[in-house]
Amino acid sequence: MELYFRDNFFNAGYTEIMNQEQEQVGHLDLKSAFGSSIDVFAPSGLICSGKFRMLTNRWDVTSQDGSHWGVLRARLSFFSKKYEYDAGPRGVYEVSAPAFSQEYEITGMGGRTVASFRRTSGWFSSGAFVLHNDSEQLNTYELIAVVMGVHAINKRRNSANST
Repeated sequence: MELYFRDNFFNAGYTEIMNQEQEQVGHLDLKSAFGSSIDVFAPSGLICSGKFRMLTNRWDVTSQDGSHWGVLRARLSFFSKKYEYDAGPRGVYEVSAPAFSQEYEITGMGGRTVASFRRTSGWFSSGAFVLHNDSEQLNTYELIAVVMGVHAINKRRNSANST
């Protein structure tokens, strides 16, 4: 299943989650222009949330009841973009892309690709993504929170480098 979703210019408000047929299958609540926290909704309601841990660059993903699903963190790499998503007993996943690419792979134990996403242009405005999930362990809406975490870490990194 492929899902399309996006950030918006002010990092606040609601944006749609769409499927390949351009039907709305959920939405993101970008909670504040002054922070990066998000809520991910399916048609049935809130599925999960993502936000930075206090004073760190780690992105926490929690379920609707507040239980911890995983944590995303950037890993040091010189010729590629690398992140690690620790989903606890469900495994540790590597999120990576070549240095100047906007196409990421999410690999599990043994290097098997379980999902992929890419930043798109055209159909959506900047900060738009398409996600393809083949994972049996990770929920697609959870992966939307992970993708938005990668995006938030990249925005923080770019902001720090521009000052």
